[in-house]
Amino acid sequence: MAKTFAPQGTLRASINLGNPVLANLDAKTGEAVGVSVDLARELARRLGVPLQLVVVKSAGISVENIERNQADIGFFAIDPKRGQEISFTRPYVLIEGYYAVRKDSPITTNEQVDQAGTTVAVGKGSAYDLFLTRELKNATIVRIPTSPAVVQAFLDQNLAVAAGVKQQLEHDAQKAGGLRILEQRFMVIRQAMGVPKNRGEEAASYLSAFVEEMKASGFVAASLTRHGIEGAIVAKADD
Repeated sequence: MAKTFAPQGTLRASINLGNPVLANLDAKTGEAVGVSVDLARELARRLGVPLQLVVVKSAGISVENIERNQADIGFFAIDPKRGQEISFTRPYVLIEGYYAVRKDSPITTNEQVDQAGTTVAVGKGSAYDLFLTRELKNATIVRIPTSPAVVQAFLDQNLAVAAGVKQQLEHDAQKAGGLRILEQRFMVIRQAMGVPKNRGEEAASYLSAFVEEMKASGFVAASLTRHGIEGAIVAKADD
């Protein structure tokens, strides 16, 4: 199985820093840390191969790493478009997507967002981008290069709405001031591990079993706690 996952002898894991629930840079060491990194290290340990972290700043680039054979595994929100090239496991974490607006905005509910003339900032290629591209019929989506840059671009470009991970929006809103987050989530992101489909069914089955064991054993929950992540929910077997 090691040769299937790591044909070059090293397991290359694409790590997306654009989602703070999954990975961040350690302030002291500058290295990537988080639940996705912990899962990648554990998988490499079980396969008996070295691990190389391929660190990127957006989900879109992380997907491209898999599609271009620049990574062997990755951590992604499950989405039909991405599923054309990637075999997903069941989700290991559920993350909520929310909207943020200025405090004086007339928008108070999710339903009011999809109006002609409303501009919605999203991270390019993120789960929110893919979802809202399908769901919003009247509002205009403004794609920002990375998810962590969404709120600043929302402010700089005087856009109406910012969409993203609740934790990221809360952090940015506190720092920027003058913002509020709408009360209801607009989507639940099912965060999973993925392997290129051309690695075959055996690899997909192995990775799926690995994720289920990591959830059931408490590994995922312990990792989230260790990294101080709040608001993310460990997915159940049937999520």
